[in-house]
Amino acid sequence: MFTMRRLIIVATAAAVMTGCAGQNPYDNQGQAQGSTGMSKTAKYGGLGALAGAVAGAAIDHNNRGKGALIGAAAVGAAAAGYGYYADKQEAALRAQMANTGVEVQRQGDQIKLIMPGNITFATDSANIAPSFYQPLNNLAGSFKQFNQNTIEVVGFTDSTGSRQHNMDLSQRRAQAVSTYLTSQGVDASRLSVRGMGPDQPIASNADANGRAQNRRVEVNLKPIPGQQYDQQQGQVQQYP
Repeated sequence: MFTMRRLIIVATAAAVMTGCAGQNPYDNQGQAQGSTGMSKTAKYGGLGALAGAVAGAAIDHNNRGKGALIGAAAVGAAAAGYGYYADKQEAALRAQMANTGVEVQRQGDQIKLIMPGNITFATDSANIAPSFYQPLNNLAGSFKQFNQNTIEVVGFTDSTGSRQHNMDLSQRRAQAVSTYLTSQGVDASRLSVRGMGPDQPIASNADANGRAQNRRVEVNLKPIPGQQYDQQQGQVQQYP
């Protein structure tokens, strides 16, 4: 009988093989690693392999060992593949956003860019500030090179003024960023916008410094549903 212990062994072996399948050129960069030194590619591959093993064993009732191994290899490779793709994109964005005031964060398989109010828009305005054009041009170039993500642009304000005014202002700011990226050749079908107004503050609105931090634009990059990155082919494959 294929026991849970043997299932875990199979999944672990598949995770190791997935993590070692290809050398990640960003393994030595701190932003692409976890606190243990394991690259995100290997981590996602390992978690995917374990999930795939469980699914494979459940599907193939007649030969759970074979089903688990196939499931672990398939799902683990897919997860590691996207992790590798995201590692490359993250490293490129960090280089392109250096010294622009834009912060790059990695959260699992998503990448977030935080653009502070001092470089984005003037007070109570949805017109792009002159200092914001260069970072946006850099982003547009990166988004065209790494074109296998959805791009969500989210606008935020501080709590000064009415809630409705701030909701409208944040929506118009997000739309202004999206419209500019589209004008620079980014596929409009990848873009979505959302205005959050004063919701989800990252600092206190009780003082000027905190309010300045809350006036921001965030860009969230997420994998396109149904697509998986093929590391060997160097491209994303569409799956049903």
